[in-house]
Amino acid sequence: MQGEGYNQFCPIAKACELIEPRWTLLLLSEMWSGSTHFNEIRRGVPGMSPTLMSKRLKQLEENGLVIRSINGRTGEITYVPTDIANELAPIVRELGRWAHRNVDAEVTLEHLDARLLMWNMRRKVDATGLPKRKRSVIEFSYPELPREERNYWIVSKPGEPVDLCLIDPGYDVDLCITAQLKAMTAAWMGLSGLKAEIDRGTISLVGDPEIAARIDAWMVRSSFAGC
Repeated sequence: MQGEGYNQFCPIAKACELIEPRWTLLLLSEMWSGSTHFNEIRRGVPGMSPTLMSKRLKQLEENGLVIRSINGRTGEITYVPTDIANELAPIVRELGRWAHRNVDAEVTLEHLDARLLMWNMRRKVDATGLPKRKRSVIEFSYPELPREERNYWIVSKPGEPVDLCLIDPGYDVDLCITAQLKAMTAAWMGLSGLKAEIDRGTISLVGDPEIAARIDAWMVRSSFAGC
């Protein structure tokens, strides 16, 4: 960091030198959510180029916030936040809660991203709220989007992690959820209510009545929704 930053002894200035570069906190947040591999992390920051992401990960490693390790047998590379970085996690979450309370909802919903929304929704799905006897497939469709960005499939199989498919997996769909992207984002973020959006007709559910009736149990909202 020599030659960069604020050149002040103030602890706040020093902290900003470590965390201020664009995307830094979003990368750490994605790792705090459990992503450890390059492509996993990138799915959580879709607006970031691979080149810039590589640069930022290297900076995080140099600054002692991330450990990069290589599996000698498989060559697999993982990125894990250090204890120092993990001390930041509750502070960053409080920053998110502050923004959720104070940033206008219309401003929050100004830049929508279906893939990012679905990636985060997939992570919060509670499979215990879905039928335990079989595979459950839920298709989300956003008709206003271009065809290649319109459909997503969440697949839950007993004993396996919940998966998100960007291409039709070929399974029978149990529940089809058709929504306006803004309405689904607002409902998931807690800026609106899921029931309210369904009543407005901006979100519709067609298919298995059991899965539809238990949507509040398995489609867990953003952790900021209760702020």
